Amino acid sequence: MDSQQEFVLRTVEERDIRFIRLWFTDILGYLKSVVMAPSELESAFEEGVGFDGSAIEGFSRVSEADTIALPDPSTFQIVPFDGEDSPLQAARMFCDISMPDGQPSWSDPRQVLRRQVQSAAADGFECMVSPEIEFYLLQSVLTEGRRPIPTDNGGYFDQATHNEAASFRREAMLALEAMGIPVEFSHHETAPGQQEIDLRHADVLTMADSIMTFRYVIKQVAQRNGITASFMPKPFQNYAGSAMHTHFSLFEGESNAFHDSDDEFSLSKTARQFIAGVLHHASELSAVTNQWVNSYKRIMFGNEAPTAVTWGVSNRSALIRVPTYRLGKEESRRVEVRSIDSACNPYLAFSVLLGAGLKGIREGYELDDPAEDDVSLLSRRERRAMGYVDLPHSLDQAVRELERSELMAEILGEHVFEFFLQSKWEEWHKYQQQITPWELRTILDY
Repeated sequence: MDSQQEFVLRTVEERDIRFIRLWFTDILGYLKSVVMAPSELESAFEEGVGFDGSAIEGFSRVSEADTIALPDPSTFQIVPFDGEDSPLQAARMFCDISMPDGQPSWSDPRQVLRRQVQSAAADGFECMVSPEIEFYLLQSVLTEGRRPIPTDNGGYFDQATHNEAASFRREAMLALEAMGIPVEFSHHETAPGQQEIDLRHADVLTMADSIMTFRYVIKQVAQRNGITASFMPKPFQNYAGSAMHTHFSLFEGESNAFHDSDDEFSLSKTARQFIAGVLHHASELSAVTNQWVNSYKRIMFGNEAPTAVTWGVSNRSALIRVPTYRLGKEESRRVEVRSIDSACNPYLAFSVLLGAGLKGIREGYELDDPAEDDVSLLSRRERRAMGYVDLPHSLDQAVRELERSELMAEILGEHVFEFFLQSKWEEWHKYQQQITPWELRTILDY
């Protein structure tokens, strides 16, 4: 038994933890949980916890149902919502999913990302990320298809004084910090009810775990305030969508591989090749970073959402933005991917972005000149005339691009790739089958 496992066992005993929640994620990014008693924890570290994988959508067939969850002791955290004096205090750990023979499960999104982490490490890189996560606070998500009602009428950076969750962000930040997730900033976003919380940078696998925890914590804090939180990419026609702008950098030991003090923008050749890789494969990976039908309402009509495959320096309309804050500070050099929305599966989204960037580095992709225009204000004809390639404008287009991509199939693995395609085609066909209120209002009397 290693020192981390011993620490967990000792903490559970000393803090009188009554329940251990074992967390993992399905292919579409839904959080799953198995609860066990502390008495079973030692054997769980040694042998894992068996469960029926066929009951989790996309995990395994009935004939291959036996699946094992192996708790990762480095992710142990006490859940903050049951006070210290509560007899029901619980803790959680993320799990890696394996097969009975000990091989990693090809269905486990965490394992998909770990493969890319190992691939980057083979090239001498560690990937660090920091996301800016946007979401809406609503009176309720049980609207029966009607327009939801936001909790306030605030705008960008507004100080909330008269709304239904005045203390929400403060409580959320304290809860996140209690679960070992450092927060850099929080503020009200541009639309009524819309919030943003930025997480401090961490290695990419830890951050994916943190984002799954973040969604859980935000929803719990909202519920405790008598409201609900939604990570839907674009719940309002007239308001901005919710993005997860994510800053990437690669480190070689203590050195930031994206930094070059001699470059005009302090961008190294490695950084430029990484950007070129993500741009080159942007259409192929869009279905993963923007996985829902609703995601493309944000891409097409969202404020400051990227519409074309471009990069720019301080250009918030570009797909990839190079921030110019503190150009001379090596550890701050990073690139910001702005297409990702808050409803992605972070394990898979980070996998395809990291994999595409590494492909650009390995094959020496060339980077075109940065975009200086407000790309979102250009017409499609103007974008094409300037040589810009549009991002997919629908889930249909995005899945077609994904289906043709050998690189995405390699990154995701055959099982995840095939199930993801099947699930997204099913979602698109169900969406197409709808007869919408707009159609009935405009065509019914023809």
